[in-house]
Amino acid sequence: MAGRIGLLGICASGGYSLAATGGDHRVKAVATVSGADVARQFRYGADGTQDPAVFQGLLGLAAQARTAAARGEDPGVLTVFPETAAEAGALGGQHGVEGFEYYCTPRSEHERSAKFLAWPSVDKLASFDAFHAVPLIAPRPLLQIVGTRAVTSWMAVEVHQRATGPKELHWIEGASHVDLYDQKEFIDPAVEKLAAYFGAAL
Repeated sequence: MAGRIGLLGICASGGYSLAATGGDHRVKAVATVSGADVARQFRYGADGTQDPAVFQGLLGLAAQARTAAARGEDPGVLTVFPETAAEAGALGGQHGVEGFEYYCTPRSEHERSAKFLAWPSVDKLASFDAFHAVPLIAPRPLLQIVGTRAVTSWMAVEVHQRATGPKELHWIEGASHVDLYDQKEFIDPAVEKLAAYFGAAL
């Protein structure tokens, strides 16, 4: 029904849903769970403390890949998930391990799930900002659900600070970013909160 449209985004789709809501007045309420901006994660790291040289290095590799493609050579791809949980942990700490265990095991892996990005995607990550339209969401309400152990929670805090209308940052005690994908002890209270929120807003 056109008058009762709500958006829910989880992880990267949380960032996308905020951008979509800012530009579409048909959306009456928006909520995110473990919301993140994938571009911020690449530029600043999941926890926001990554050395800027890391992303500059990726931009350099992306430029080399463009040159290779222009020469008719295979530009290769940027691997997002390594082969083992240990390698994922070496690259991204516990957050990397949890991501690997979710996306690269029978827990949630899909046979058509890509574990890499084409190099031109890196160029786009340099300028994309999923949070740019957050101030345009008001006066519509915004709910963000975040785990207290989520290394990405700084992004939700940034969104909360940018939002100018009704807003709530709801914390799930003990949950990590990935826990809020499928761990019942954490998603049950999140779903209860979402049901009440959308029930009132829509």
